[in-house]
Amino acid sequence: MPNEPKLFDDTPQWVCLECGYNMIGEMPEVCPFCGARHDRFLSWVEAEKTYRVTARPVNEYVGQLLSVPKLGLEHAAYRIETDQGAVWIDAPSAFNRDLSPVRAILFTHHHFMGASNQYRKLWNAEVRMHDLDARHPLAASFDVDLRFTGDSIAYGIEAFHTGGHTPGFTFYIYRDVLFICDYVFLTDAGMRFNPFGPEQETLLRARRIFEVVETRKLETVCGYNSVMKFAEWLPRFEKLANSS
Repeated sequence: MPNEPKLFDDTPQWVCLECGYNMIGEMPEVCPFCGARHDRFLSWVEAEKTYRVTARPVNEYVGQLLSVPKLGLEHAAYRIETDQGAVWIDAPSAFNRDLSPVRAILFTHHHFMGASNQYRKLWNAEVRMHDLDARHPLAASFDVDLRFTGDSIAYGIEAFHTGGHTPGFTFYIYRDVLFICDYVFLTDAGMRFNPFGPEQETLLRARRIFEVVETRKLETVCGYNSVMKFAEWLPRFEKLANSS
């Protein structure tokens, strides 16, 4: 590959076309997230030319962000227009410097950090992640400004640490929207837990998620690849959480 242009400093960056993971520094032989070989990587400069992070409205204050064309197994990130400014839940895999800025990027877990380091530099955005996931090797090259523990509220967004899928997994609620990311998948066969994590701990902590959300007046659930009505999502999740 040709010499890699840099953003703000001398550090190269690569994007895996299989999973969307961003690799900061010298190009590795394989993606540390999905194991794809380096011939499936693009420089961030080429990725920016190829992929456009595109917003789809969820409601009047939430938008879903995905790349067009689809960037491998890319997850959705979400933009929230809060009373204290715009915030992202997770970050897009592709870097587009012409996106509208946000004040902060709040992470559900360390798998979906995307190009957050570049957006952080561009906008001076605050990055928040649970301490248990910020310690993980996959997050080591990314800047995390605030490592929280337990539950919290930031920018009017409630953060609930559950663990399960990852040790630091955190879901968020803003007004009547639940941001659950990839704790569960929607498939043709129905809802299932994310299999890439400890099975029993994922099931155990799902029960805590259900206890938090069951009495809330929520309208919408934002997942990593889906948006659906909470009234339809909840009974499916309850059945799954009570499975043995």
